[in-house]
Amino acid sequence: MKKYIYKLLWVAVVVVCAASCKSSLEDVPVEQETLDLLFDRHDSAGVDARRFLYDTYTYLPSLYNRVGGDFLDAATDDAISSNTTNTSVQQLATGTYTSTGFPDDQWSNYYAGIRQTNIFITNIDNVPLKGKLANGTPFNHVWKAEAKYLRALFYFELVKRYGGVPLLGDKVYQLGDDLNIPRSSFEDCVKFISDECDAIKDSLLPNPVDASNIERPTKAAALALKARVLLYAASPLYNGGNIDGSNVLTGYTDYSADRWNLAAKAAKAVMDLNVFSLVPAFKDVFITQMNTERIFAKQGGNNTDIETANGPVGTTPGNGHTSPTQELVDAFGMANGKDITDAGSGYNSLNPYINRDPRFYKTFLYNAAPWLNRSIETFENGADKPGGTKQQTRTAYYLRKFMGDFETTATYSNHNHDYILFRYAEVLLNYAEAQNEYLAAPDQSVYDAVEAIRKRAGLNPYSLNTGLTKEAMRTIIHNERRKELAFEEHRYWDVRRWKEAETTFNKMLHGALIYKLASGTLTYQQTPVLQMAFTAKMYFAPIPYSEVMKNKNMVQNPQW
Repeated sequence: MKKYIYKLLWVAVVVVCAASCKSSLEDVPVEQETLDLLFDRHDSAGVDARRFLYDTYTYLPSLYNRVGGDFLDAATDDAISSNTTNTSVQQLATGTYTSTGFPDDQWSNYYAGIRQTNIFITNIDNVPLKGKLANGTPFNHVWKAEAKYLRALFYFELVKRYGGVPLLGDKVYQLGDDLNIPRSSFEDCVKFISDECDAIKDSLLPNPVDASNIERPTKAAALALKARVLLYAASPLYNGGNIDGSNVLTGYTDYSADRWNLAAKAAKAVMDLNVFSLVPAFKDVFITQMNTERIFAKQGGNNTDIETANGPVGTTPGNGHTSPTQELVDAFGMANGKDITDAGSGYNSLNPYINRDPRFYKTFLYNAAPWLNRSIETFENGADKPGGTKQQTRTAYYLRKFMGDFETTATYSNHNHDYILFRYAEVLLNYAEAQNEYLAAPDQSVYDAVEAIRKRAGLNPYSLNTGLTKEAMRTIIHNERRKELAFEEHRYWDVRRWKEAETTFNKMLHGALIYKLASGTLTYQQTPVLQMAFTAKMYFAPIPYSEVMKNKNMVQNPQW
């Protein structure tokens, strides 16, 4: 698939220009002639149609340093930007944005993707594709299902930001059409995405896929998307009791425990495929393309971009964009499964980085961590925290996750950096959360899902105490999500959907201040690094001001 994924700029230019330059003298509109070339009625191989479809994949979400050069997680309590100017991500963290300047505005991007998928969906049947899947599904049905999957994912990305958004169906709007389309309700959007996943799941590629199709959506990808959207729909922000009585746009008007049940069943459907399993080594999930945990990903590159952008500044190259917070570091407990504050955990504040949760060492670069054949120095005036005007860690920590095995090498080398959008560990945690919330107390299936994550992490013992209450298990699940899914763009949305952001994202964040004494002894203390700010209106992003101005039926989100 990789050789086909590139921007067909000539298509975009021709279609847009044709639509805007159409003459009344033309017997056949030029844009229709262009589409006739793309969706050629004589091309049984569908060469141009396939390229058009694969171009649509470029609208898929990207991860990593995508928000003004920073991770979205730097707008949460998990990290801050090392850039000390008023960056885009800092505006998100401190709430200093408006409807005319929202730093993560994706409205135009995803509606452009939806338009392109609609063009494909309404025209692909003109192409006389030959061939079928092993289950008998014709290739044109497979391709159409792929386009519908992408469209459903684009809608989900809009809904989680803005609440209910306009649903366009399969219609491809043209100049002159009435575009004053009102927002659909949150409930209708969730139903559309969920129903679409059900309708297309058996027309998509079956799991597992071979290496040539690794970036194409499969049945499991459809099931995983459905599970995620239903988990969001069941969560406190949406499931009754929304802000400012705005349920008609952003949630349901009542609470229903059955929404948790639907979410649990959707996640269980992925588990019951018996295709996926947790990769034994946590770090390998992100740097090994063909693995048993990966469900769906956007193609990235074979490069050293993450290392260059986020690596320690004492290495060359290393720009240290991301500074994980002390709050996230402290969320990673000890190798014995206990929190650092628990009696008997073995935590030593004078030597704080020993015997930690094994995921700690694959998530952070910390003082004395091995990297590029040396020890990281994040003590004051150390090689990786030299002071001065050079961009460097503001917390004494750097990001390690997603990077290759460079502890004992002298330089970085290229390796895969795909954007993993769905993986099996999330499905297990989705199931555990939904099932726990649905029941009066966690059953064995909840324990099994959470303990599978902890076992793979290398905790010893990984088992949880028996007889936990729903509330106690909820706390564990939330913390496991924070650790396991760190920097994968979940924390920003999780805290919002849990409706906890007014507390969790409204506090001072901290880093470590480490001094190396003349004797060689290190001292550690916490230091404030950023005051977060969050108000109720920030649970939902503002609809772009330009959209509200040009669409008389577009209702802005509350207080924006």
